[in-house]
Order: sequence, then C-alpha cells, then structure tokens
Amino acid sequence: MVHVSRRMALVMTLAASLSAAGATAQTIRTTNGPVAGVAADGVVSWKGVPFAAPPVGDLRWRAPQPPVPWTAVREAKAYANDCMQRPFPSDAAPLGTPPAEDCLYLNVWAPAQPAAAKLPVMVWIHGGGFVNGGSSPAVYDGQHFARRGIVFVSANYRIGRFGFFAHPALSREAASEPLGNYGYLDQIAALKWVRANIAAFGGDPANVTLFGESAGGGSVNTLLVSPLARGLFHKAIVQSGGGRAGGLMKPRALPEAEQAGLAFAKGAGITGEDAAALTALRKLPAATIVGGLNLMTAGPQRETYGGPMIDGKVVVEEPEVAFRAGRQMKVPYMIGANDREFGFMVPPPDAVDGMLARFGAERDQVVAAYDTGRTGNLGEVAVGLVSDTAMVEPARLLARLASRAGQRTYAYRFSYVASSERKAAAGALHATEVPFVFATVRAKYAEATTGEDVALGEAANAYWAAFARTGDPNGDGRPQWPAYDETTDRIMDLAVGGPVAKADPWKARLDFIERAAASAPAP
Repeated sequence: MVHVSRRMALVMTLAASLSAAGATAQTIRTTNGPVAGVAADGVVSWKGVPFAAPPVGDLRWRAPQPPVPWTAVREAKAYANDCMQRPFPSDAAPLGTPPAEDCLYLNVWAPAQPAAAKLPVMVWIHGGGFVNGGSSPAVYDGQHFARRGIVFVSANYRIGRFGFFAHPALSREAASEPLGNYGYLDQIAALKWVRANIAAFGGDPANVTLFGESAGGGSVNTLLVSPLARGLFHKAIVQSGGGRAGGLMKPRALPEAEQAGLAFAKGAGITGEDAAALTALRKLPAATIVGGLNLMTAGPQRETYGGPMIDGKVVVEEPEVAFRAGRQMKVPYMIGANDREFGFMVPPPDAVDGMLARFGAERDQVVAAYDTGRTGNLGEVAVGLVSDTAMVEPARLLARLASRAGQRTYAYRFSYVASSERKAAAGALHATEVPFVFATVRAKYAEATTGEDVALGEAANAYWAAFARTGDPNGDGRPQWPAYDETTDRIMDLAVGGPVAKADPWKARLDFIERAAASAPAP
C-alpha cells in the first residue's frame, strides 16, 4: 500500500509539473502514422516528424521516397537531426541539433485551441547558401506565428553535395527522373506532405504560404517557376533571395554540374562513369561527402561543388527569365531585402575599382549616389554596391515583374538594427531580419533585448502572418503597407522608429544597378 501511494504521489507530482508548465501531450494521425507532440502556453508543437525515408545508402542522391509507415504513437517532442554539413561558426542561426544524413523531418506548430475553420499555413525554408542551415535554430521557432492563428511548418532539406550533386553515372541510372536538385525535391516533398496532412493539424491545405530567407528565399523564387511545385502553395514571401539571372544564386547547367561531380569523385579516389563508380560514391562516409564544405569554403570548393542546377525537370529556367515571360505562379507575392546585406565584408581597394568600372561614364555619379555624405569612403560604397547588386535591386526587379503580371505584390526594406548592435552596425546585415519576422528576438539577443526590439518583432510578425492569412499584410492598426506599383515605387521600411511606408529613397542608386545589369552580356 505504501508502494502504491508513493507511485501515485510520483504520478501526481509529474502531472502537477506538466500542468504548471502548461504542457500536455497531443496526438495526431498522419498519413504515415500517429505522432505525439506537446501543448504548452497555448501552442501545440510536433517536432521531428518524418516526411520522407532516410536518404541514406541506395537512397543517397535519389528523389525523396515515402517514409515507412508506423502504427505505434511516435514521439514528436524534439527536433530531429538537421541535414549533414559542416556547421558554420558565425551562422546567424546556429543549429540546435547535430547534423546527420538521416534528416528529412519537419516540425509543426498550431494553436492549442481548435478553430472553427481551417487555419492558414506557413511553410519555412531556411537559408545557408545551400551548404548550411536547418530547421532547429531557436530563432526559427514557430510558436509566435501559431499564436496569431497560423499553422506553421518548417522542414529540413538536403544541402551541400547531398542535396545538389550530378555525375554521369547518376544521369544514366535515373535518366527519366529529376536529376541533381535533391534539395529542391525535398522541399517539394515537404509541401506534398503539407497538402496531405496539414488539415489534421487544423491547417487549410488550400491556403499555404511558402517563405524563406537567403537560399530559402531563392528556393521560393525557384519553386514559383518549377513545373513540379505547381499548385502546392498559394502565396510567397522572399527575404533576401536574389533573383537576377546570372546573379548570386545562378544555377549551373547540368553538364557543368556533372563535371564538378566527376572532380569530387576523383578527389575521393573514384574514377569512371559507370554503376560501379556510383556504388562506390554511395558507400563513401558522410563526412567525406561533406569534405569540409560550408559557407566559408564554398568558393574555394566550387570545382567540386556547384550547388543548384538547371536539370530540365525541377529547374527549367532561372526565375527572372520565367517572370519576364509570365510563366511564374500568379500568387500574392512579398519580397524585399536588408539595407546593408553584406556589411560584414568590405572589399579591398582594387576590387572596388573593378566594381565601379562596370558603370563606365557613370562612375562618379554612382559614387555620389552611394556616398551621399561625401566621405570618400569607397569601402562603404562597395558594401552598398555588393548588397544592392546581390539582393536589393533584384528584389525590386521581381516586385516590378510580379506586379506587371497582375500579382498582388508588396515590397519591403529591412533597416532595423537591434538596440544593442547600433554602435557597431551601420545597417541591417544579411539574415538579421529573421528573429524579428519570427518574433524570436529574445532567442537572438537574450538579456540585451529591449522593448523597442520586441515591438519591431511583433510588427514584422504580424505583417507576415496577415499576408499569409489573406494575401494582404495590413490590419489591426499597423501602419498601412501599400501594394507595390513601380510608378510610385513605394516600399515598407521596417526601420528604427517603427515601420514606415515611403517612396524608395534608393531609387537613383538602384537605377544605376539596373542599367548596368541591362547592358551586361547575357549570362
């Protein structure tokens, strides 16, 4: 009797502690099997849910396959491994789990209180240059979107040589299948999982917003024009995702990507283009496939890793080409970039001269447009040129093309710098908008977070959630965000002091970038 009493006391203590934390188990039956998540503080989360079979062994460099179904309830209370990589020490969103090749899992957050109608869905694609990143970083927590009535999904996708790899032996093995862009195929598989399963979590499969940052934003643009992604999402948000053909995220042609694959294989001691070579490649240890590749080393490794490619099935053309021809999905579209994207790397003087040379007779006018204070600091001019060329002007280009096609389009600039960073940072660097969009600023800045930081995060999070709900970011008394019209060129600046809509103050300098791009030889 005493033993039973102690057991009962233990159970009651555990129940009390769970109640105090506001946490209870929640089980949902997916098409593959039941998963148990956790409800806490008004939000339910399911983490580490398989959406594809582990892409290991013979499934390395294959399109994602369905997971093996299960019948027992699967615990979905912690992130699964992020995809195999060499973590980047200065990553703005450090991983929360160790990387592994078995990584095709996703996470779902939803309001704990059931809604009368199906809720809008947001699907997040992380950045990382197609070589780093995952869904586990603390700044990607979806609970704040869930509190705004969104069913939020984040998913892993293969990166590096696991996600983007071509080789003649692969081309022969699966000539009729999509080749090379396995990371994009993973993203598409996650969207198909959402279409099949999200209603069970309270989400509306007919109201899905796809959004991402950096490589994730570039992925959104790519899926907008991919035949294999048609109909899988209904709104799109691109954060610092480039967009000009031949730009920062230019895909390689498949033959060129095959040459990179051959060069990698040769470095690993594997020659030949037959099935035996492919078998040997699939037996290489995962660490050998990584080969030290990350954001720091991607440039020097370009001969053995080319990233995404035009394979003819997943990727048939670059986004700009498709947008100009009106072949993109005509969905509500939000796009923008940060005001000082690449302020962390100031080019050397000789590089600055080379950058300015492309403007020919307009060189001095370009310098004046970027150095408005007449400081003579060409390093800062170069930072502006690099940032605008890679991200800011391409965002304006795609906003123009989308709005011309009749898509409801919203353009933004993110210039807010966290209170604790303002003495050291002259503008918003690449990826610094992410914790504000997710309203996870405390996860990023901890005790240095101020009320002003939190308020800007609440505003950004509300704009993004409203756009996902209706295709219009406005409402609830927030400053009005006008739809984009190139004749007025009005953007929303998420700035110190709060969001403000205005005519783009950088129009003149972006026009220089546009003219230079138009006069450059075709990529």
